Amino acid sequence: MLQSSLPRTNPSKFKNHLLFFSTSPPAPPPPTSPVPPIPLSPSVFRQCSSLPQAKLLHQQVLVQGLLTHLSKSLISAYISCISGPSHAVTLLARLSTSSDTLFSWNAVIRHYASGPDPQAALRVFSLMRRLGWEPDCFSFPFALKACGEIGSLSDGELLHGAALVCGLDANVFVGNATVAMYGKCGHLGAARKVFDGMTERGVYDLVSWNSIMAACVQNGDFESALKLLQRMNCDFGVCPDAVSLAGVLPACAGLCVSMKGREVHGLALRNGMFENVFVGNALVDMYAKCGMMEKASHMFEKMKVKDVVSWNSMVTGYAQVCRFDDALHLLDQMKQEKVELDIVTWSAVIAGYAQTERGYEALDVFRRMWVSGSKPNVVTFVSLLSGCASVGALLQGMESHCYAIKHLLNQDKGNLGSDLMIINGLIDMYSKCKDFEMAHSIFDLVLPKDRNVVTWTVMIGGYAQHGEANKALKLFFQMMHRHQEGTHILPNAFTMSCVLMACARLGTLRMGKQIHAYILRNNFEPEVLYVSNCLIDMYSKSGDIDSARILFDNMTKRNAVSWTSLLAGYGMHGRGEEALDIFEEMRRACFYPDGVTFLVLLYACSHSGLTDHGIRLFNNMASDFGVDPGVEHYACVVDLLGRAGRLHEAMKLIEEMPMKPGPVVWIALLSSCRIHANVDLGEYAAGRLSELKSENDGTYTLLSNLYASARRWKDVARIRYLSKHSGFKKRPGCSWVQGKERTEIFYVGDWSHPESRRIHDVLSDLIRRIKAMGYVPQTSFALHDVDDEEKGDVLFEHSEKLALAYAILYSSPGATIRITKNLRVCGDCHLAITYISKIVDNEIILRDSSRFHHFNNGSCSCKGYW
Repeated sequence: MLQSSLPRTNPSKFKNHLLFFSTSPPAPPPPTSPVPPIPLSPSVFRQCSSLPQAKLLHQQVLVQGLLTHLSKSLISAYISCISGPSHAVTLLARLSTSSDTLFSWNAVIRHYASGPDPQAALRVFSLMRRLGWEPDCFSFPFALKACGEIGSLSDGELLHGAALVCGLDANVFVGNATVAMYGKCGHLGAARKVFDGMTERGVYDLVSWNSIMAACVQNGDFESALKLLQRMNCDFGVCPDAVSLAGVLPACAGLCVSMKGREVHGLALRNGMFENVFVGNALVDMYAKCGMMEKASHMFEKMKVKDVVSWNSMVTGYAQVCRFDDALHLLDQMKQEKVELDIVTWSAVIAGYAQTERGYEALDVFRRMWVSGSKPNVVTFVSLLSGCASVGALLQGMESHCYAIKHLLNQDKGNLGSDLMIINGLIDMYSKCKDFEMAHSIFDLVLPKDRNVVTWTVMIGGYAQHGEANKALKLFFQMMHRHQEGTHILPNAFTMSCVLMACARLGTLRMGKQIHAYILRNNFEPEVLYVSNCLIDMYSKSGDIDSARILFDNMTKRNAVSWTSLLAGYGMHGRGEEALDIFEEMRRACFYPDGVTFLVLLYACSHSGLTDHGIRLFNNMASDFGVDPGVEHYACVVDLLGRAGRLHEAMKLIEEMPMKPGPVVWIALLSSCRIHANVDLGEYAAGRLSELKSENDGTYTLLSNLYASARRWKDVARIRYLSKHSGFKKRPGCSWVQGKERTEIFYVGDWSHPESRRIHDVLSDLIRRIKAMGYVPQTSFALHDVDDEEKGDVLFEHSEKLALAYAILYSSPGATIRITKNLRVCGDCHLAITYISKIVDNEIILRDSSRFHHFNNGSCSCKGYW
């Protein structure tokens, strides 16, 4: 190309050009005929395509003494070469002042600002000023763009101040760049302030409006973006262009306001911008994100010009509404029409499957992508890990980990961000697959200074969600300690939700209140709805349902989870009538119940003795609310009838189920048989569980208890033998209570506590006193073939009694005692604590694996339904 563009009328000149750009050394000229200097012209500099060629040009410029005249062309040549801009900066630093030189400085800054290293643009801008050059109205916009690209608000503010000092505050280019910079740096208030100043002075153009609307969209203020579009068109008479419409349509998608989107669509039609591919893509994306896939498909078909973004918008839309067959059909259609599938296309489908917990389908699409020759990027890989985590596919997750080690990790030594995204995804995957040892080992491999808030949150969340709540809290305190040491890692709303989940699992009200106080001080609650929902859940599960109700009543915004969380809380505390009242309020507030809502309601009715009301709700689910009962709903009704002693009705319901009864149904029936000592029906339920191969330690325990209550000790021994040799490990019963400085844990027959002697003395005194009041030990709950006196001794040392004795020993009169047990409280302990509540001044709140029991003045809130 270089040769063909040279003049053909002068053969000797053509030869000189060939020699100049040759990569091999030229033959030495005859000593009698020296080569004349190469003629230099702007076209020669434009043809320069490599750094060696640029250096040779530089040499000829110096030899011929043409640096003053050709410096601008030479610097442009350097800028066009890989690794050349740094040479351009070195040359600029040696040039004298001229308008061409300032233009060249701006060209270098612009090149860096638009490239992969925007930080270099700021370094060049700073060097230019140190060398005495005064930046102009073009220098500042390029430097401000660099600040926006790297998100450096501090540098952007310094540049803004420097522009004001230089008297460029009235320059529209500088103003537009400043608005865009503040928007990209997340300081929307400053962007609005600059923009408002521009409109007041009348220094604005269409780009100014586009910049401020883009800033609003980037920062999630979608309503302001739409208002600005209307104000721009109606109040200021500025007609929007394609950039305006393409920039504001994501606001319609973000708010899911399809009507407003249609208005923008109409504006595009009236102004002849419908055929613009950027506007078309934005319209397709908007309709897709509003769930209007038929409208999006219609728009897509009408587009005369489509690019890969158009196809990606449709694929992503189908994936988001779980129409995966349509998404995969589009992938095949893209291949037929020879549209190159980019990584965004594949990532959209993989992410859609992962987000809907269809991890194996996500893995299948990933394999298709791999076979097609596409290589995953970081986003694709993180979505794949999320899919593995959603279905507990540990083996596939480990294979993905190996792929990351080989192909993705440590590829860019200077950029830890991509590696950290993958590492966070791996921690999350291993945690959700319950391989905490591997998850924590990966966490430990990341240097504390390199961890970000996501790294901490996924590890804390993994522990909190999968039964390691103590470790979750311990890790959270480590995170806060690191912050105090100056690592500047503050928890975000997701972190706080995970910590609250851990508090809820442990029932640690004191810790939960401290976390709540931190949330209030740092303004999480008013802005983040799911934090408020987690607070309701935490207070409910920590035994303080009244505080949960106060929190709910003070929420300015609620969603379906808010209502369901409070309903579940009332159900756990046996306050079924209040749960039903909340349900009616929920309906009046136009929140429609779903399957989860009815599960919670049926549970509340079951634990409050509202049998007939629960049956009516179940019978009206489909007809009145359009919710078809599932296996879990039938299990709740079986439990509801069983607790009320209506076992034959429960069995009849099971026989009439439209689907095959699952294990949860038979467990509910077996549990009811244990309560009412119906051995025959209990054996039948246990047999069905055996057929389904769904026995676990709980099944064996229920059946053993059932036989023990019927004094069938040989059957008890047989079941215990089967349990022992089936590989199931029975969870040891334990209870814990908040002590002076830490949580105290007790096991049955526990003498490990330093104050064990005093605890047993207190308990002995309590038992003696309540026996005098009429308490008789319920020896049927001592599941051993020994005499009643020995059974009483066994019952005496149950963990909940020991925890209560400790709490009474160290609690002040009138203070509420809160005990948590990992299993269901035994009947004898329930009876004993009921008596004890008559002789102590403390309300006793006991949370077991099934519900809460509030003991006060000789009565329990469960009213026998537990």
